[in-house]
Amino acid sequence: MSTEATEALETLKTELGTRPPESFARLAPERLALLAGALRTERESRASGLNQTAEEALKLVPALARGPVRRILFR
Repeated sequence: MSTEATEALETLKTELGTRPPESFARLAPERLALLAGALRTERESRASGLNQTAEEALKLVPALARGPVRRILFR
């Protein structure tokens, strides 16, 4: 396995949070990098959406309590 493929598998492992299936070692490094990038983009998109939703939900909390509630929720 080439150094490029090993690095691509490590990047994918980081994005997945676990070791990818053995069959992924047969993929081209470019495909592995594409998959890792797609996973990163999706996670960032979801995180952004969750933050926006949480901020919208805080509008339901009385104004005086928003600061403390925000600190408790988003340590």
